[in-house]
Amino acid sequence: MGKAKKIKVSKSEMKQPKMALGDQIEEGKIAKSKNRQKNRIRKEDDDKFVDPILTKRILSQARQQQMEIEEENAIGRTSVKKPVVSLSTSVEFSDTEEPSSEDEHDNVQYYENIEINEEDERAIQMFMSKDPVPMKTLADIILEKLTEKKTEIETQFSDVGSIQMQELDPRVKAILRNWEQILYVTEPTKWSAAAMYQATRIFASNLKEKMAQRFYNLILLPRIRDDLAEYKRLNFHLYQALRKALFKPAGFMKGILLPLLESGTSILKIAEMDYTGANSIFLRIFLDKKYALPYRVIDAVVFHFLRFERDSRELPVLWHQALLTFVQRYKSDISSEQKEALLRLLKKQFHHTITADVRRELQHAKCRDTEITEPALEPMIY
Repeated sequence: MGKAKKIKVSKSEMKQPKMALGDQIEEGKIAKSKNRQKNRIRKEDDDKFVDPILTKRILSQARQQQMEIEEENAIGRTSVKKPVVSLSTSVEFSDTEEPSSEDEHDNVQYYENIEINEEDERAIQMFMSKDPVPMKTLADIILEKLTEKKTEIETQFSDVGSIQMQELDPRVKAILRNWEQILYVTEPTKWSAAAMYQATRIFASNLKEKMAQRFYNLILLPRIRDDLAEYKRLNFHLYQALRKALFKPAGFMKGILLPLLESGTSILKIAEMDYTGANSIFLRIFLDKKYALPYRVIDAVVFHFLRFERDSRELPVLWHQALLTFVQRYKSDISSEQKEALLRLLKKQFHHTITADVRRELQHAKCRDTEITEPALEPMIY
């Protein structure tokens, strides 16, 4: 058998005072009122507000109706004559009569041209200045500010040219993309030779090959040529700049050496200059490239070597190497007279190892003025 459950009696029931049985029965017939209040939503409150989606639809429909009304009024008004308005007269209405809203709307909104009589025009001219002060627009103010900043920047960079180039931070060049434009603002033509050396050192160390090539070609090379043309010798600092430029070999060749060869007169100029050991080095390098030289340049090189026929000094190995390179590359472009003159030159200027090779090349050379006899064609026998 299961255990009988205990009847739990709440504390409130235990605290109730003892009453008679009849009183308890009478009290149980009436329900006790509860303190809970229900929040009822009344329909009247709902009628006071409109849903936002419905509001948008109402406004859009009203806007479309207004546009249709305006279009109808515009079509009906095209046949109406243009009104004439006088500024000196005013429209008066009595207290009882008031202008309709449609007439007022028509008089204000749809005037295309207003005709003014002479009196009103003279009155307006009295209030207008004959020499009006020009008004500045926002665009004018912006352009004025940009011009001021541009002038300030140009002034600052032009003053940089007077500063020693070794004081400049090399990292500045890597940040500025338009370094070439800014560099021209500093006026490189007014730089000293020492400043040019410092600038070459900075650019050769921090720029790439293509950017260094442009610096060599546009700034360094013209300065060197101008210095040589004016002083007939190269400044020591510019010579140091050329040595620094060799740290970018591709930029040096494309920016300095090849532009010197573009005119085609470099070999001719070197051949006509007074002899130095450097002349022989450049001649040997240029001749070894096998350029298609004109006969004028070939003749100038031949006369360059023939000048030393009566020279009593012993010429260096560089001179003999340049002569050997010339006869190896251009022996077929010399004339027979020049060939004989060069053979006589070898008797005066002799080298124990190089002269034999030069003589052998000349003896086997076919000169440009030698006539080539073509063999006669034998008749064909069928």
